[in-house]
Amino acid sequence: MLSTRHHPPLRRLLRVVGAASNSKNSKNLRWLSNYKDKDSNVIPGSRGVNAYGSLGESPLHHKDSNGNSGSGSSNAFNAPAVAWQAERNADVQRVTQNAMIYELTQNQAATIQSVVPWFLKNMPASYFYQVPESFRMDHIKAIASIKDANMDLYLNLKSHAHDGRVIYTFIRPGTEPGTLLSMVEELPTEEQLPLTRLHVFSTLDDSMSLNMFIYGRKKTFEPRTIDNPMVQSILEMAEQVQSGTSNHTDISPNPIFEKEPMLKYMQKCSDNYLNIVSQTPDRFLRQRLMFAQVSGTEGCSVNMEPALQEGDNHYWIDVAVANTIPQIALQHTCRLLYVQNFDVNRARLDVIDDEDNGSVTLLRLLVTPNSQESSIDFDLLMQEIKRSKWLDNTTMDLVFDKYPWLGVRKGEVITGMCALLHSILAKENALVYSKGNILGMVTHQRMIGHASKIADLFMDRFQPNENLRCSTDEQLDERIQGIVKDIKSDVEDTVTTQLLMKMIDIVKYTYKTNVYLQNRYALGFRLDPRIMEPNDNYDSSAAAAIENKGERKYNEVPYGILFVHGRRFNGYHVRFRDIARGGMRLVTPATVEQFALESARQYDECYDLAFAQQLKNKDIPEGGSKAVCLIDINNLAASTPSKDFIMRKSAKAFTDTILDLVVNTEETRTHVVDYWGKKEVLYLGPDEQVIPQDIDWIIQQAARRGYDTPAAFMSSKPRAGINHKVYGVTSEGVNVYLEVALQQTLNINPREQPFTIKMTGGPDGDVGGNEIKILIREYGDNAKIVGIADHSGCAEDPNGLDHEELIRLVNHGLSISHFDQHKLGSDGGILHLVDSEQGTKARNTMHNRLVADAFIPCGGRPNTIDITNYKHFINRETGEPTSKLIAEGANLFVTAAARKALFEEAGVVIVKDSSANKGGVITSSYEIISAMLLSEDTFFEHKEEIVGEVLAKLRDLAKMEAELLFREGRVYGKALPEVSQIISNCINSATDALSAALDTLSKEDRDQLLPLFRAHLPKTLADLAFDDVYEKVPDQYIKNAISSCLASKMVYKEGTKFIEAQQKDKLADVALLYIKKEKEVAKLMESLQDVEMDSEQKNNILRLLDAGGARTALNFP
Repeated sequence: MLSTRHHPPLRRLLRVVGAASNSKNSKNLRWLSNYKDKDSNVIPGSRGVNAYGSLGESPLHHKDSNGNSGSGSSNAFNAPAVAWQAERNADVQRVTQNAMIYELTQNQAATIQSVVPWFLKNMPASYFYQVPESFRMDHIKAIASIKDANMDLYLNLKSHAHDGRVIYTFIRPGTEPGTLLSMVEELPTEEQLPLTRLHVFSTLDDSMSLNMFIYGRKKTFEPRTIDNPMVQSILEMAEQVQSGTSNHTDISPNPIFEKEPMLKYMQKCSDNYLNIVSQTPDRFLRQRLMFAQVSGTEGCSVNMEPALQEGDNHYWIDVAVANTIPQIALQHTCRLLYVQNFDVNRARLDVIDDEDNGSVTLLRLLVTPNSQESSIDFDLLMQEIKRSKWLDNTTMDLVFDKYPWLGVRKGEVITGMCALLHSILAKENALVYSKGNILGMVTHQRMIGHASKIADLFMDRFQPNENLRCSTDEQLDERIQGIVKDIKSDVEDTVTTQLLMKMIDIVKYTYKTNVYLQNRYALGFRLDPRIMEPNDNYDSSAAAAIENKGERKYNEVPYGILFVHGRRFNGYHVRFRDIARGGMRLVTPATVEQFALESARQYDECYDLAFAQQLKNKDIPEGGSKAVCLIDINNLAASTPSKDFIMRKSAKAFTDTILDLVVNTEETRTHVVDYWGKKEVLYLGPDEQVIPQDIDWIIQQAARRGYDTPAAFMSSKPRAGINHKVYGVTSEGVNVYLEVALQQTLNINPREQPFTIKMTGGPDGDVGGNEIKILIREYGDNAKIVGIADHSGCAEDPNGLDHEELIRLVNHGLSISHFDQHKLGSDGGILHLVDSEQGTKARNTMHNRLVADAFIPCGGRPNTIDITNYKHFINRETGEPTSKLIAEGANLFVTAAARKALFEEAGVVIVKDSSANKGGVITSSYEIISAMLLSEDTFFEHKEEIVGEVLAKLRDLAKMEAELLFREGRVYGKALPEVSQIISNCINSATDALSAALDTLSKEDRDQLLPLFRAHLPKTLADLAFDDVYEKVPDQYIKNAISSCLASKMVYKEGTKFIEAQQKDKLADVALLYIKKEKEVAKLMESLQDVEMDSEQKNNILRLLDAGGARTALNFP
């Protein structure tokens, strides 16, 4: 017999069946009660004894040796597979099913009868007018089902709207702090639609949390008409505000509240959002103001107020975040509120389109503090919410997970210092001082107290409140001594001790920081450059050569260093003069390992590029600088932003932080303590991975931030700039050096004699494409380009590649792989493509294999020719180089050691990159001064004339240096790269000496030198605006312009030996006298024009006076 005493469900079922049956099936029920099995303890329909009961795995159906179904053995697993209900009578089956349905229906009805009243009573009113009825019904059914099944109220529901949007509903038991955060962290990462809306609710009895996350947005919204009730209520409130009759006195009249702007804005809003905010139109106006504050920017606006209608100790927090990923903004805000011990009771998220600036995410959260403390620092909370958008993951992990007591600001200082330490100390030992090791050691549980004290000292050092600031050297030394004493008594590990001591040095050697700015994007340090030395040998001499553990020797200590620590990036800006210009590049290593390597050498790369720029910039008012922003694009989950999104954010945060440290506004005067005390002027230019959208934003942000000359802050503007590729400015200079070098080195006049050229860098490139055009324009058939290699392959022809075909490729922006093979000569012409191993090898060796008079690297990897492979450039049998002349159109194609070896072993004459390709920096300098003197419209109107004059200027400057280069080469008997650096150093040192001397001159004396600056400018630009130079150009820039013009003029005319022969403290006096004597000689030459004498003799006299008259006249009173 089947016993029902130990099986309540079956007993209940039999009871229900009995109540629901009639006399007709009583026989069947008796049969069911009398059912027998081989094992009376087995429930009918079970498949034998199973450790997991009827929920266990199903065994295979068994047949005996006769093919009959059955147990076949005493093993219970061989029992026949039968249904739970009886199989022998259809009526019994039907009755059984009806009975089960009846009981389930009754139970579920009873559950629903209890759930619905509870749901209606406890869900907040906002739920019922924010959530459509269909979703409310789904929620009730889901909750009732779970309760009926006697399970925990833990549900994740996914549904689809008819317009393609996806809705996730998460239901959890209770309203514990962090519930919303845990849900956000559970959100799917594979969802391709953006999070556009959020509804957060909790029951009044705190027994349940229900949150809805909506992904995707409607394609279009219905037009908003004035008679729409939602629109009408908002417009009425706006009209009251504008007329001054509103009861909400905290909302002031504003042009954005006028009818037309309001209707235009409401067109961007979803029906759901308008339906909700129209219930309280004053809230709509407040959020509209917050939208306006951040629209078009990368900013964040936060407002906090008591929620009086929600009861005591409730607060509304409104957040508007521009151009962000909504899900990430929500997660960061929830994470911060959880750390600050706030519980989120309700929340909404809406996304409003912001046209070209992406969108603005609006968050509204009802929160209650879990702490019973009477005083809550709401200002600090709002500031930290603003910062959360820009915090790096290392900082968030430190202050949100490990040590919440640190606070965001202090945690950011610690992680920023750790990032800076990596660049400083990795040169000593890359493994010991890896980025991870440094952060781990400094933030170890035993060490975090010491790091916190150092961060406190840093913050006190730059505290805006003078009464709280640790400003004097005595105060600073006393605090440092106490911290050092604690470290020495508590820290045994020498590596950790060195790290902490170096952090103290960072405090001492920081001149400025933006740590207290309210709306900053990242953390910035204006550093004393000596901090970058890994040892403690801080030589105060700016020109001292300092060696780091025998590994790195810096040529010169920079003028200034800016370090920026931001979300997923670290950036350096290095400059060698007070006013400096140089490119900004974005570096994005593809792997974690490569990122670690680039991080270790980031400062050295930035230093080297800035120093090379300093050598190039000898002819212009700006010194050399470079900015390198290293961006971490690794480990991106599907829900996180794309690589491009992160790059654009990093570029913005990096440049805005630079502005924090250089602009002089009321905001920075109030919140930035400046121990440097001098105005800093710098200009940027685009370099690797910087796009036109970056340029536009940076210029606009410079204007918003109050930079003196925002249009000049970034060069290569699309409309008011001089595009280097369009006008071929770099190639124009390269070709001048090539022409002079062909004449001086190979005795070839390219305008009269044929010559051969090989190039790297294809016809679609800037320098390569323009050099092809210039060679053909200037020399015609004399220019025989025997080989060109680029990323796609190489084309070779010993008789010269077809000019028309090359011009076709240039004009259409095509690589060399598109060269028409029918245009190749029959005598050895060939096209190699990199789609084969042989083609790749041919491309990679072309610059070594082909014999040509000159080699012009116009593109290619840095250090392609180095000390390990330079011999490939030399014919092994003859010992002759494959080209006797190299004009470096590309930067760093040949290393310094390889240049020296090629010259000494094979007599290769090399025109160094800092001379040959300086045309780009000259052009950018002219663009900067044009932006200062002219409006964008005026520049654009006269652009072609100005650009033509700029090209003429850069050709003249290139020719003067090229001729001096070969003259000085004969004087010094050295390789041209060494002579090139001698010339650059001579001009730069003379510029510095003259600039210092000009400070001692009266304005009248300085005005006498102003014509030098005017003569330096393109004529059209000078004619249009030079009279306004004192009004529009910073005094510092004018002083540097006069100094650089005078220094380069004297060096190019008289040579480096003349400058080196002068005493530095007398150089300015000599220069002023030189200008005076030059004017006297000019008058004498003019008077000789009217003298009647033999024309040949007259010309000789004039030539001698021009060549050495001023220098000779210095010896006469």
